Amino acid sequence: MKKQKKKATWGDWMKMLVWVALYIWFLAWVDAWWGLIVVPFIFDAYITQLIPWSWWKELENPVTRTIMSWVDAIVFALVAVYFVNIYFFQNYTIPSSSLEKSLLVGDYLFVSKMSYGPRVPQTPLHLPLVQHTLPNGAKSYLEWLRWDYKRVSPKPVQQGDIVVFNYPSGDTVVANPRYQAADFYGLCYAYGNQIVASSPEPKPVVDSLSAIDRRRYYEAIYAIGRSYITQNSQEFGELIARPVDRRENYVKRCVGLPGQTLEIRDRIIYIDGQASKEPENVQYNYYVRLTAGRDLPQQLTRELGLAEDDLFGPNGFHQTGILPLTAKAKAALEQATEYVESVTLVEDNSTDELYPQNGHLGWTRDNYGPIWIPKKGESVQLTLDNLPIYERPIRVYEGNSLSVDDDGTIRINGEAATSYTFKMDYYWMQGDNRHNSADSRYWGFVPEDHIVGKPIIVWLSTDKDRSWGDGHIRWKRLFRWVENMN
Repeated sequence: MKKQKKKATWGDWMKMLVWVALYIWFLAWVDAWWGLIVVPFIFDAYITQLIPWSWWKELENPVTRTIMSWVDAIVFALVAVYFVNIYFFQNYTIPSSSLEKSLLVGDYLFVSKMSYGPRVPQTPLHLPLVQHTLPNGAKSYLEWLRWDYKRVSPKPVQQGDIVVFNYPSGDTVVANPRYQAADFYGLCYAYGNQIVASSPEPKPVVDSLSAIDRRRYYEAIYAIGRSYITQNSQEFGELIARPVDRRENYVKRCVGLPGQTLEIRDRIIYIDGQASKEPENVQYNYYVRLTAGRDLPQQLTRELGLAEDDLFGPNGFHQTGILPLTAKAKAALEQATEYVESVTLVEDNSTDELYPQNGHLGWTRDNYGPIWIPKKGESVQLTLDNLPIYERPIRVYEGNSLSVDDDGTIRINGEAATSYTFKMDYYWMQGDNRHNSADSRYWGFVPEDHIVGKPIIVWLSTDKDRSWGDGHIRWKRLFRWVENMN
């Protein structure tokens, strides 16, 4: 027998009004008034009850009622997590050593979306707690519904902030997980250079080429590498294009703001000509030569925070090896004369794989720039020499077509252009572990629409090099504010 609908009570009306008021406040906050179409459903759930929202409660089979009660609870939890993850907080785990010793591998962070204003999702139809790929390899999001970039109550990133953001070069990846950690564009240039180097054809001296010929040369290198990857889909898999909010999450320190000119001289970052203060825990690589027949004792390596990956990396660590050290750790090793013979700074003069890879600017990780960071509403004069620096923001991040005629004329959206005015702010991000960080020196600017949030607190920290009974949990780091770890 069908149960008679319950008449709405005073309490039902109050609950309905509270939920409607909260929901309208939320719509005003995110500026999404189309969401008012949901209000009649809230009214019905509490007052008219024309839709049988809890139909399963009237079933006679207790097993089915129990199962449906769990389904109802799980759906409610997923919806709640969805909104919390998008607009308020998100969990993030430090996967690499690029920010050590400020943030450590194994730190679990609460990331505040409110710090810079929550970003309205570009792909709203997605499963919460899954960034882009399900365990079976399928996408965790649907692409047929996409929203334009919009940020609620936007706030600017501050100099020195540690920031979580979507990986800018992650717009294209290959399906094979083995290669997904590598930058796709870097892979194209790497394979293109290998193929050209192995060819018997004479190679041009890039330094002797004109700007337009140099551009054509790098275009050819990239095209050869991309063709190799796409033609070997059995090895690399198919190409996958990811929207901004479904790209990998990265965490780095913001060292350069929109409109500033950044330069790295002898490892020190200069902003508008002034040396910036380094984080207390900044690290550089050093050659460490041990005293003959001695090894660093475990107690010392633990006191210095040296991970086993540092001591026993791909090249091993025997009598001489490269270690990332803070100033404090370097001084401690120099004092440990019983074990250490010498500690010498590594001079990093490598130009490989640095941004922009088609620029041929001669920059290194330790001596980079100067480079102007684009700012919304400000313009840059375009030349064939600086075009490689700003081409990706213009073409990829801001959605313009860009080409260069054989006479060197730069065309944006088909029109000859000698300058460009940017539509977004951009940031320069680097890790505190300066010689062991894949950062803006490799993939360039971070657009404002890629900013996710700011790490607030470390709620858990685990050390993979230690067992559960030997300090696996770093108790001293639990519930510490990230601001105090700089």
